[in-house]
Amino acid sequence: MTPQARRLWVTAALIGVAAVWGGTFVLVKDAVERYPLWGFLGLRFSIAVVAFVVLFPRSFTRFSRGTAKVGILAGLLLTAGYVFQTWGLQGTTASKAAFITGMFVVITPLMQAVVLRHPPRRMTLLGVVLAVGGLWLLSGASANGWTHGDTRVLLCAVAYAAHMIVLGSLGTRHDVTALTLTQLGVVAVVCVSISLAVEQPGLPTDGSVWFALVLTGVLASAVAFAVQTYAQRYISPTKTALVLVTEPAFGGLFGWLAGDYFGIGGLAGSALILGGMILAELVGTGEPGATVVHEPALEGLPVPLEESVDRRTTPDILTRAAQADPDVGP
Repeated sequence: MTPQARRLWVTAALIGVAAVWGGTFVLVKDAVERYPLWGFLGLRFSIAVVAFVVLFPRSFTRFSRGTAKVGILAGLLLTAGYVFQTWGLQGTTASKAAFITGMFVVITPLMQAVVLRHPPRRMTLLGVVLAVGGLWLLSGASANGWTHGDTRVLLCAVAYAAHMIVLGSLGTRHDVTALTLTQLGVVAVVCVSISLAVEQPGLPTDGSVWFALVLTGVLASAVAFAVQTYAQRYISPTKTALVLVTEPAFGGLFGWLAGDYFGIGGLAGSALILGGMILAELVGTGEPGATVVHEPALEGLPVPLEESVDRRTTPDILTRAAQADPDVGP
């Protein structure tokens, strides 16, 4: 296969990842109407752990001192994000949830400025302003306006941003596959434990729930991470992010096909959020003097983080994953 053809196939695979991520909002919303929330998440991430081990079998051997501690911290934040997002889907539309979740891309640089003392670039700040304006317009896109479900999904975006800060600071010292396996395991253990304590649901009997579990656990988690890892060898992190930033658009499309109502205000708000994400994700990182690395997220597209002094000789997390498991790929 020629390099050009390989890049084309890799790009197509990344578009598939973005489409799968976008489609999960509709699937998960339907699934948790049929099956308890904690039980769904517990099964989803148990499946994800098994799939990840199949794709990255050497991850068990790559733990170093402190990996478990950082992985548990990141895993708890990841758990909070998925719980708030799934809980929020019970009180809002799938399309709104997709775009509100995407706010984590613009929340991350603000949180980084506070926690790590790395002020955001001007274009990144413009992206934040656009996204916030879009969020305001989107809040009036439905007859119910801003709902409790929307608030929960916004809290999900905050948790995802904190998760990215942990990965972008403490996580760079550890093997990415071991760290990711730990995070998936934490989400699975927490959600299964709570489900057994408060829900005791038994295994699902609905085929649509199992479809959602397999798609989210295998394709949207383990396979999506493997595709990003493989893609890093052939296209730049910026190009990867440019493809994956379409996730909310796919979420909105699938939500609309499922019957979600947007209206002019909703369409305008969605466009502003997407534009803000692109500015923060791509344009802001290209400003003179900007030195960033793109940290991938199990929950969405790679997020650019302002590089600190001790990271400037450290490859980004996807490159480290590709180096750790060079045989993984489509």
